[in-house]
Amino acid sequence: MATDVALLAGVPFFQYLDDEEREVLAQQLDVVRLPKGENVFHVDDPGGILYVIRQGCVEVFLKDDTGERIVLETPGPGEVFGELSFLDGGARSASVVVTEDLEALAVDRDDLNHLFRTHPEAGLDIIAAMGKRLRRSVELLRHTASRNVNVEVEDRRTTVERWADWIAEFSGSILFLMLHVVFFAVWILLNVNWLPGWQPPMFDPFPFGLLTMVVSLEAIILSVFVLLSQNRQAAKDRIRSDVEYEVNLKAELEVGQLHEKIDRLHAEALGRLDEIRRGLLKGHAGG
Repeated sequence: MATDVALLAGVPFFQYLDDEEREVLAQQLDVVRLPKGENVFHVDDPGGILYVIRQGCVEVFLKDDTGERIVLETPGPGEVFGELSFLDGGARSASVVVTEDLEALAVDRDDLNHLFRTHPEAGLDIIAAMGKRLRRSVELLRHTASRNVNVEVEDRRTTVERWADWIAEFSGSILFLMLHVVFFAVWILLNVNWLPGWQPPMFDPFPFGLLTMVVSLEAIILSVFVLLSQNRQAAKDRIRSDVEYEVNLKAELEVGQLHEKIDRLHAEALGRLDEIRRGLLKGHAGG
């Protein structure tokens, strides 16, 4: 018992408890023993239990979006696993397999309820420990950048890219067309003798060679800005396609994992039914 109390003292969730409170908690705990290769739990299994390792080692892992197995951690003696679902009582977020024969203390939420009934002040100690972990998580989240990809691309535009986007957008508007119609009309009227008694400047007479050169230069410059904007749009489309691919792949993997879980539960249910059937047959045979 003293060993279990000392073991709990090293667990962050219980470090603020005093020795008496940890002793009360240790008396309620069950001991779990599993051989090497046995699964402690799978992802999406019901949670609510925290495991404190006495002896042995486990491997916490999950599968990424491509189905590749990723090892998150390999806790050993004195370490814990399953703390996330222990806090919220939700489903498991990863799978755990025993890599060395395991002996661990299983702490469930009922054990905490018993502790709180006998030592109500222990609730404040648990809250303090959870608050410390939450502060650490918030500090980590402050340095993350989980933002929309397209928004982030927009924010990283240079001045030239911003001008290119504006010019490309403006050149496709009705206002741009109307301004050019007015500009061309004024230019032509100033270079043709269309009103009797009035002599126009005639700085670019027919066939309007200067106007042709101006329009050609404008087309060249404008095409460069439009191409720059189109290249950026193509890059955004590629990012969007990648995101859609990852979402579809993740959905396929989730469906595959769901099938695996259903198959496993089906096999376990058949095994339990077979055990019940054998027990009934033995009961009838003994009777």
